[in-house]
Amino acid sequence: MTTHINLRDWRQERRKKRKERFAASMGLGVLVAAVVVGIAYMAVDSQLNNQNARNTYLRQQIQEMDQKIKEIQELERVRSNLLARMRVIESLQASRSAGVHFFDEIVNTLPEGVNITSLKQAGPMVTIDGVADSNGRISTYMKNLDASIWFENPRLVVIKSNEKDRRRKSEFQLQVKTLTKPKSATGTADSDDSEQGVIE
Repeated sequence: MTTHINLRDWRQERRKKRKERFAASMGLGVLVAAVVVGIAYMAVDSQLNNQNARNTYLRQQIQEMDQKIKEIQELERVRSNLLARMRVIESLQASRSAGVHFFDEIVNTLPEGVNITSLKQAGPMVTIDGVADSNGRISTYMKNLDASIWFENPRLVVIKSNEKDRRRKSEFQLQVKTLTKPKSATGTADSDDSEQGVIE
């Protein structure tokens, strides 16, 4: 049987073992830290990749929305143009029908004993020159114009009497406002102008 004799100090042996355990612990700690850092790096890298993918998706969606907004704006522009054209067409149709109603009402409101010698229109205002058998006929004509749904505010401008062929005639000039829509649709307009006449 062989006997081993340790000639080193027991304290040195214990110190050596402690160093070895410390070195092993440090190595294990470094390994664990490296593993943790690697896992954290992969997790962060994965999150970055996911965020980049989301950002790319959002950019694509934003581009699509911008394209749709441009299309909507173009449609709005086309719609505005179409509405403007429709308004022009409606205005032309109203003007065309207004002309027909104008001449119909001029004839329909004309009482017996009144003759029109000229018609002049400037905008909505119409100037009517004529000859009547009496002043009462002119008054009736103005009442008829005021009662018409296509005219309003008749105003006597000039009236003068003369005698020709032993018949007394009244020459007159009056103004009346024409309407593009009948009074039943637009409502009766304010009649601020009172009937005025200049007798010569």
